[in-house]
Amino acid sequence: MPTASSCPKYGRRRHPDPLTRAWFTLLALSITSALLTMLPIPPAFLGGGILILALAKCRIILARYLDLAISPAWLRGFTVVLTGFVGVIFALYLF
Repeated sequence: MPTASSCPKYGRRRHPDPLTRAWFTLLALSITSALLTMLPIPPAFLGGGILILALAKCRIILARYLDLAISPAWLRGFTVVLTGFVGVIFALYLF
């Protein structure tokens, strides 16, 4: 029967650090946006998809790297402002 280690650091399986998970998520979103450019889709959908992925990346950076996850009101405020900014950029892209 396996016994628990006396050192808690090695006694259980460790989950990746939240910053490491955020980094891998940002990497996956970057690869997804690069792959999105290779698809034969209309430019409007391509621009919208890239902007949505960029907004998701901004939110991850704000939440994890700038520690706004501990302050949901600030995170929500920045998200609203960035969403408005992305909307303006997309509208300018369409016209």
